Amino acid sequence: MEMKTVRITIPEGCNIILGQTHFIKSAEDLYEIIATTVPQARFGIAFAEASGPCLIRTEGNDDELVRICAGTLKDIGAGHVFCIILRNIFPINILNPVKNCPEVCRVYCATANPLEVVIASTEQGNGIIGVIDGFPPKGIETSEDKTQRKEFLRKIGYKL
Repeated sequence: MEMKTVRITIPEGCNIILGQTHFIKSAEDLYEIIATTVPQARFGIAFAEASGPCLIRTEGNDDELVRICAGTLKDIGAGHVFCIILRNIFPINILNPVKNCPEVCRVYCATANPLEVVIASTEQGNGIIGVIDGFPPKGIETSEDKTQRKEFLRKIGYKL
């Protein structure tokens, strides 16, 4: 077995949800979840099959984001993986509905941070071991940091 990392490029102003799913209808079901939960969202979805023709299936309402999702899954090279890239929406708005999708087995991350995917490769193929999401902690928040955190959440509309 060999291990490697794949650096994921997330477009400016976007977020990514990366996970594992198990059925060909995943791309369409994820599309419906996003479109009906946050209609103004712009997004791309890709799903990598792990049997049959082993194609990367795509859906979405933003061609650029669909193309980036498909390229991301091609770079990762593992089956039964899905990628969603979001614009004009935060993952928190759709994360629970995505996790409740019957085909979704696991969500590895939902982030806008720099992202690396840890891949294990065997003779059979590749699999995701985990992700490296962002950077390590630099310290513990001070009272000033806490005030800034609370102000930020109110600025973006998540707290009153």
